[in-house]
Amino acid sequence: MSRRNRPARTLNPNAPTLRSELVHAAARLIAEDGLDYGFAKRKAVRQLGLPDSFPLPGNADVEAAVREYQAIYQEDEQAERIAFLRGGAIELMHRLAPFSPYLTGSVLEGTAGRHARIDILLFPDSAKELEIFLLDQGIPFHHGNPRNDRVEAVLVIDDEERPANLIVRSPRDERIALKSHDGRTRTRARVEEVEALCAAAG
Repeated sequence: MSRRNRPARTLNPNAPTLRSELVHAAARLIAEDGLDYGFAKRKAVRQLGLPDSFPLPGNADVEAAVREYQAIYQEDEQAERIAFLRGGAIELMHRLAPFSPYLTGSVLEGTAGRHARIDILLFPDSAKELEIFLLDQGIPFHHGNPRNDRVEAVLVIDDEERPANLIVRSPRDERIALKSHDGRTRTRARVEEVEALCAAAG
């Protein structure tokens, strides 16, 4: 039966069992398919036959479930993936050293799923300055879609093994704590900190 003809579930959105089911369904989609959090939660709602208006869980709950899923089902694979992606991030950050880059997102947090991208945060005087630098360095890129109005540009590097998003924000934003969609402070790390993480992980 198609979703159009299947009646939506009308259970209590505050029921712990139902919310846990939704959280873990979204976490599995993130870990296995590499979906972003927003899309994974909406797809999980559809998979469970819930109404589109069903309240979505917070990213913190889903992230905890992602970590749990990866620890149970992808432990060795996950450790290798994080080491590989962080190594790529370090190489890219060294190339971008004139712009004082930061690593952020799931590669830094250690929750990067399959098909994840490296997120590099930069605060140049202008996005055009960074574009010219990439062209001079022979680094191919194209423009992606900014996730919010505060992001000036997203330059996408489609490396087959370690793709990356270069997220460009205003220089004045470097001095403030950046927030994620659910209000949590978005962590970021300089290349030296990422190198220390890799060294600690062995």
